[in-house]
Amino acid sequence: MEANLAVRMVNITKTFSHVVANNNITLEIRRGEILSLLGENGSGKTTLMNMLSGIYFPDSGQIYVNGEEVSIASPKDALDLHIGMIHQHFKLVDVFTAAENIILGLNEKAVLDLNGVRRAVKEICDRYGFVIDPDKKVYDMSVSEKQTLEIVKVLYRGADILILDEPTAVLTPQETEKLFAVMRNMKADGKSIVIITHKLHEVMEISDRVAVLRKGEYIGEVPTSQTNPQQLTDMMVGKATTLNIGRPEPNGLTERLIVKNLTVKDADGVKKLSNVSFTAYGGEILGIAGISGSGQRELLEAIAGLQDPEEGSSIMFIPPDKEASELVGRDPEDIYKSGVGLAFVPEDRFGMGLVGSMDLVDNIMLRSYKSGKSPIADRKHPRERANKIVEDLEVVTPGLGTPLRRLSGGNVQKILVGREIAAEPSLLMTAYAVRGLDINTSYTIYHLLNEQKAKGAAVIYVGEDLDVLLELCDRIVVLCAGRVSGIVNGRSTRKEEVGLLMTRLSGKENANE
Repeated sequence: MEANLAVRMVNITKTFSHVVANNNITLEIRRGEILSLLGENGSGKTTLMNMLSGIYFPDSGQIYVNGEEVSIASPKDALDLHIGMIHQHFKLVDVFTAAENIILGLNEKAVLDLNGVRRAVKEICDRYGFVIDPDKKVYDMSVSEKQTLEIVKVLYRGADILILDEPTAVLTPQETEKLFAVMRNMKADGKSIVIITHKLHEVMEISDRVAVLRKGEYIGEVPTSQTNPQQLTDMMVGKATTLNIGRPEPNGLTERLIVKNLTVKDADGVKKLSNVSFTAYGGEILGIAGISGSGQRELLEAIAGLQDPEEGSSIMFIPPDKEASELVGRDPEDIYKSGVGLAFVPEDRFGMGLVGSMDLVDNIMLRSYKSGKSPIADRKHPRERANKIVEDLEVVTPGLGTPLRRLSGGNVQKILVGREIAAEPSLLMTAYAVRGLDINTSYTIYHLLNEQKAKGAAVIYVGEDLDVLLELCDRIVVLCAGRVSGIVNGRSTRKEEVGLLMTRLSGKENANE
């Protein structure tokens, strides 16, 4: 075995019932490198890394760490081998401070030495370029600070091999650059870093080597300096794929949704949206940009009738060939019965969008069972629609009768998006429609959104990838702390400008371009 190998996974196989997640995979991770792990949804990337971090145990195969064969049966075993994984969904206790979260679960002493933790955190921050307050409560932290805390936590516990799962999913461009600077510092210190991401431009910028999985099998690896996004996409998909997001010119724009002075408070009386105003037009895709927690969820839920806006708020919907309708004060069922033609892909897949214990056909029926005239629900048309969604979006499922909770997150997201688009609404709202989707399926979704735009629907697209927002959307509303900090032209604005608007109010709240 080469002296510079930190990890070698040999002939790793993992199955779940009849589904082969990883099939005879051999992967090497070198010291002092950043390795990107690429693949479509269901290709087995996270499963493979979960075995390295002790969450799953392989059915067969061997794992070598620093040249010695090891058995990793738990996350503690992984940490003992100096392997740490930073998951996409953070594992933090909100009411604890950063220092308390770092030491949580460690059986060091009967009395916790928080001063010692603070000193150790400062040393780690100074060494790699982190900025973190050890005494800050997690509930007061931004998403970027929480991610920093997760990385510091595994470094404090001695990790030399770090696995980052979709680390930039909810970061601004400026926060992403800070993270990449830290990753380069860790690499220079001899750390081995594996990054799981779907963002090819980030792969090209930060990684030294790229390994590609497809349908649970290892396809190959390539030095980043010797490849390009098109080649990587072809390796992932197994065929030539166009990487250009279409953005046809808006045609025949008509006012579809007029939001004025929208203010929303949470249960504790804290303002989540403050005097938000904008217009969405039929025949365009209107992007909504903002760091996580800037009011995106409350905005879409207020329009869908799931949030009660404050007095003085107005959400006027103008359907094709119908009278304008005020949505404030109406619940979702009332909006549905009025024939408004509104479809909503929520951020929370199972909490709001789908029922995990039900199969695909039943989840399709959730949208249509009330529309029939017979007391017996029609299953024929939902089944036909389910088959079309599986075929068009290449949903990986054992069958239409499989409960959705047994499918991967990416396949669940495909079903949710496909169901809402199939309704052919006049207003389509999507919250992170391609989150967790591979690049091939993401581009299919972009194409479907453009089809709705061409049919005259108003499409509101809440996204976290600014490159996509700038390539897909005609205009972009930027939210900062629940306010509109600017409305920019998607064709002419720059990513840096949007990133700045996401982090501070600019005085352009009433701009229209």
